[in-house]
Amino acid sequence: MGQRINPLGFRLVTTQVYHSFWFAKPKYFYMNIQEDVRIRKYIKDYVRKDKRISLYLESIIHIGIKKKISIIKVIIYIGFPNLLIEGQEQDLNRLKMSLKRELIYINNQLNILIKRIEKPYEQPLIIAEYIALQLKDRVSFRKSIKKAIELTEKTGVKGIQVKISGRIDGKEIARVEWIREGKVPLQRIDAKIDYCSHTIITNHGLLGIKIWIYK
Repeated sequence: MGQRINPLGFRLVTTQVYHSFWFAKPKYFYMNIQEDVRIRKYIKDYVRKDKRISLYLESIIHIGIKKKISIIKVIIYIGFPNLLIEGQEQDLNRLKMSLKRELIYINNQLNILIKRIEKPYEQPLIIAEYIALQLKDRVSFRKSIKKAIELTEKTGVKGIQVKISGRIDGKEIARVEWIREGKVPLQRIDAKIDYCSHTIITNHGLLGIKIWIYK
């Protein structure tokens, strides 16, 4: 069962929390969900297009959204300092204005905050981006995974599992490779497991990366 469902949705309310906090009438519910999707997509595209990001790491772990009657509060959780930290006031104001123009906010007040995660290598998305960067530089996938696991183990996690699928190292036949260190109890609902699925484009096609981290 733990392998047939998203580990985050599997553990909602037990060890995982919602990233959106708001109430709406049933007929407006789908509109708020679409609005959340557009906000998150626009912020990630904005960061991805900026050329000042070092090493092409977005480092956005997740985006929290809190809505009140006339205020929309967006909290961006990041792992490393990037364009949203360097020159914070100017960049945040530029992002806020462009986001308001894109979503046509007139009466609602939009607030954007930045929060930095203390242990970035404890986050599966950061590890997935690191592995993707290594694979794009044509580093061996086993060497990339082992280095990523070393960085994660230094944060004190109890276990990590990494799976890569596709034409690994440019081989003709697609295959699946995975490495696990420590314990990763996917069947336990009370286990605090973080998960991400990441896709990268290489010269030989798409590669999929899945990472489970047992904290």
